Amino acid sequence: MENNSLAYALFDKNDAKTSALKLDWATRQKVCVGIARGIAFLQEESTLKIVHRDIKATNVLLDEDLNAKISDFGLARLNGEESTHISTRVAGTIGYMAPEYALWGYLTNKADIYSFGVVALEIVSGKSNTSYKPENECVCLLDLAFVLQQRGSLMEIVDPKLGSEFNQDEAERMIKVALLCTNASPTLRPTMSAVVSMLEGQTVVQDVISDPGIYNDDLRFKPLRDQQQQMQNQSLSRSQPPNLPSDGI
Repeated sequence: MENNSLAYALFDKNDAKTSALKLDWATRQKVCVGIARGIAFLQEESTLKIVHRDIKATNVLLDEDLNAKISDFGLARLNGEESTHISTRVAGTIGYMAPEYALWGYLTNKADIYSFGVVALEIVSGKSNTSYKPENECVCLLDLAFVLQQRGSLMEIVDPKLGSEFNQDEAERMIKVALLCTNASPTLRPTMSAVVSMLEGQTVVQDVISDPGIYNDDLRFKPLRDQQQQMQNQSLSRSQPPNLPSDGI
């Protein structure tokens, strides 16, 4: 793709081409809606219903016109209509994986919706959830968003590089949709068609409050933190990125 990946455009500040690539608000809105439409197609419109399992900024490619294209289906799984969830080994990328899948291997299309929520938050903030430097008690970008939501100051998370050149209504919708998609309870996450409708302003975004404490010292997440540390240690010895193991695809 002519403009590499969304992660490259958002996070790589040392590349001359990236610095020349201006992701203004209109472009970010278009990219976010484009990703949502792509996932909605996979989940609701395609003949074969697909769970991607690795939705993240590096797997969103940008063409010459900065249209978003979902890539890398190496971990994808078919989601049969007759099943409530898919039985498979856990695979994906730390920082984008839904908690019910990372901890208990419970995989449904709601896992991709969670991952999309993280990506949407990265788009509006210009920060990476996986390389976010903790501030105070916030352990990740998503945690920061939940804290700002409780304080009533969501707009503080908007990328400062945008200055005042952004649509405040669209930005607020995108943040609220991201938080709705990353709700700790998968049953409270919206469908992707509903996400598209909300992002485009056709329907009102529901206000659902999640407890940010579940991302801190909750013992339910201790196995995930331990697993992340173990895999980071393995990656250092093998010179590979800290992804969870695939299941043989």
